[in-house]
Amino acid sequence: MSNTTSPQKILNSLGTFIALVAIWGLFFSLGNRAIGSAEGIESIVQQTVVIGIAAIGMTFIIISAGIDLSIGSAIALCSVVGAKLAVAGANPFVTVSVTLISGLLIGLFIGLLVVRAKLIPFITTLGTLLILRGLALALANSQPINAQESNWLRFWLNSLPDDMKFLIIPPGGWLMIALALVATGILRYTVFGRHVFAVGSNENTARLCGVAVDRTKIFVYMIGGAFAALSGLMLVSYQGQGDPTGATGYELDIIAAVVIGGASLNGGIGSIFGSLIGALIITVIRTGCTLNGISESTTRIITGAIIVTAVAIDRLRQRSN
Repeated sequence: MSNTTSPQKILNSLGTFIALVAIWGLFFSLGNRAIGSAEGIESIVQQTVVIGIAAIGMTFIIISAGIDLSIGSAIALCSVVGAKLAVAGANPFVTVSVTLISGLLIGLFIGLLVVRAKLIPFITTLGTLLILRGLALALANSQPINAQESNWLRFWLNSLPDDMKFLIIPPGGWLMIALALVATGILRYTVFGRHVFAVGSNENTARLCGVAVDRTKIFVYMIGGAFAALSGLMLVSYQGQGDPTGATGYELDIIAAVVIGGASLNGGIGSIFGSLIGALIITVIRTGCTLNGISESTTRIITGAIIVTAVAIDRLRQRSN
């Protein structure tokens, strides 16, 4: 079982943070210094929150040696649910609760397929990716649901008004940090957190030690679903609409953020704040490339190269252990 406070973990997190600072410094020095302005930082946070919150849930899944390729579709479906409720006049508590329940049910469905039907997570979630996207399109009649008038929902990732500049970043950014602290506490200080690492490190050994492996796996996917639901609400806040075609390709960004942050695709290794730093790295690269006039094609190549490098480093780390 891996320990989240081990020197290796601290070194991995520190290395990822140094990479973030270096990448940000590189773009800052290229000439367009908007990336270091208050508006630039606010924009980076706005773009990071949706991926970052989902990456928190994905960290639990990957640590347990699972994977969820359908998380982008889950975000889109939950954004439609949240926007539809908000537009219908439901109060914030009902909107958030129903959206969260939707995410939990998605995670429960995936978890049961993996645990009870004994399906491979990769194949299972490749299928649910299409199922959830289809449900999102059906629920929204294949049209975005405009939620611009939902002030409480737009509040989280809107640009800060003058009387709230003291927050430095939008409230959604502080929500992401708070959720990361809670998730870190769960992984580090609870029995469930230790079980997640144990299952990811060696499922058979964990079972022999009395860990409820099946239940842990189901809970992990439900956690992933809940964070996808919150991410969906943040997507509505950022875009002002619930889009059934939104969050396309986000699953790759989210998984990449977790891996860049030091998690192992073989399971048993990972940290929440490492995943958030990974999400920031992806956003900073894209923002920096845009501000400096670098083409979209080159931006994709750079991002892909960093992801491949992160996976290669993970493989080398596994061999050295």
